[in-house]
Amino acid sequence: MNLKDIIAISGESGLFRFLAQGRNAIIVEHLETGKRQTASASSRVSSLDDIAIYTTGEDLRLSVVFDRIWEKENSGEAIDSKSSTANIVTYFEAVVPEYDKNRVYISDIKKVVTWYNIMHKLNLLVKEEEAPAAEKTENEPGTEAHVAKVPKSKGAQTKTTNVKASTVKKAPPKSTTTKGRTKK
Repeated sequence: MNLKDIIAISGESGLFRFLAQGRNAIIVEHLETGKRQTASASSRVSSLDDIAIYTTGEDLRLSVVFDRIWEKENSGEAIDSKSSTANIVTYFEAVVPEYDKNRVYISDIKKVVTWYNIMHKLNLLVKEEEAPAAEKTENEPGTEAHVAKVPKSKGAQTKTTNVKASTVKKAPPKSTTTKGRTKK
């Protein structure tokens, strides 16, 4: 699933689409209402593309979790996030059996299910085509295969977005006590 420009803002319900970067804020559009607003630099903004679920092995990107739900439901809607806690946990265990039960809370699972259902309702869940694997060739019969590297062209550039995911607040300087005086 492509979640590149979809963001969640702490304290706001629903999901938003990133539109533009302002001087001290970003301009976003609510996916369900279409209403545009700004998210100030002090807002906690998270791109869905950067979110991952803790597992017993490597963390699982949210797009992969959405792919698994998509396949489990045959491109249908997921369980209602207002279902009982036991039903939601059972459902999520069927989708991501390796999730870390100590670090993934029920509130996190409900968010994932809610976000999936919002995106499904708006037909924003488009499965990405898998990138073709690097071409494998054999050196000689009986030897190990190697992966051929594709050289980049000289003018190739990578596209980056200037989304300010969250602001970093500077902590006040630590005070230390030396010989009866407080030092900053």
